[in-house]
Amino acid sequence: MQPSETLELSLQLLRQPSVTPLDHSCQDIMAERLGKIGFNIETMRFEDVDNLWARRGNQAPVFCFAGHTDVVPTGHLDAWNSDPFLPEIRDGKLYGRGSADMKTALAAMVVASERFVAKHPHHKGSIAFLITSDEEGPSINGTVKVVETLEARNEKMTWCLVGEPSSTNTLGDIIKNGRRGSLNAKVTVKGKQGHVAYPHLAINPIHTASKALAELCDTVWDQGNEYFPATSFQISNINAGTGATNVVPGSMSILMNWRYSTEVTADELKARTLEILQRHHVDYEIEWTLSGLPFLTPVGELVNAASQAIQEVTGTQAELSTSGGTSDGRFIAPTGAQVLELGVLNATIHQINEHTDVCDLEPLAEIYEKILEKLLA
Repeated sequence: MQPSETLELSLQLLRQPSVTPLDHSCQDIMAERLGKIGFNIETMRFEDVDNLWARRGNQAPVFCFAGHTDVVPTGHLDAWNSDPFLPEIRDGKLYGRGSADMKTALAAMVVASERFVAKHPHHKGSIAFLITSDEEGPSINGTVKVVETLEARNEKMTWCLVGEPSSTNTLGDIIKNGRRGSLNAKVTVKGKQGHVAYPHLAINPIHTASKALAELCDTVWDQGNEYFPATSFQISNINAGTGATNVVPGSMSILMNWRYSTEVTADELKARTLEILQRHHVDYEIEWTLSGLPFLTPVGELVNAASQAIQEVTGTQAELSTSGGTSDGRFIAPTGAQVLELGVLNATIHQINEHTDVCDLEPLAEIYEKILEKLLA
């Protein structure tokens, strides 16, 4: 049987060993296809990261497909049943690094755009692509820099569909219409090293911080809302001591993370944390890192278009969700764009023998095309 257009392009992209931050010609492959149907191609390289901004049309509204060509490292090659960059189809599944996260979605985006433009060469508004090779890495020179460039020239997106693998059990069963924020803290608790037999001559930072840590763990930060679960707090690492049983440690290092909802701000989380530490008389230093702000796209034009398209193609009634980690949508939403994530199943992302169902590829392209129809035809 002749491979579908979406499968053919997926295979071409999967053969590129684009381990973050390398793009390895993936964007060139996409740009060549898009250029042939009237997209203006603009490459934006920041440091070691390749980014693509492609746009067809110069009027609003702007519908943008967003995604990334970089993939996570493969791990030990001998653990794979086949070469992760020589994609194989076995038992109806397409194996290869990036098959789920998210090269098949990129292929579906391109094919959907080609088909839509062929039917509607004079469509409303504009179609755009924002593609980076920095999503799986530090996310410093990728989407965030492209967005800054677009904002500086007042080039706005109206709607943005990120091709992250959002589906859980069947294609299109989940639409991510938001993500929680992520706040990190590295706390260094100061003490005084000494002999455990002479505790009055030492200050044990584990002891002095223990009540504060217990209160942080027990704190209810908020109740969440109809879209978001309550904010969660986790201590991900604690390190103290010399390894000896008879030495009181001189300091302790603690790593903390909050995955937070739109019911609270990062500044409010910081203030409450500092109040707890100070009330328990902890001698500390703290370094904050904000990985991403929470964002939410309520039911509206984009969510409705996606839900209807999924229903028409698969018969599935999609569920809205904000669960999971962060995505590059966190850089796009603050511009005012409606943002959602919709892609293939996420069961094997970042895993050995990553794969996706071949039978989902053409339906995904059809869903993307129908979304374009509903918004720009």
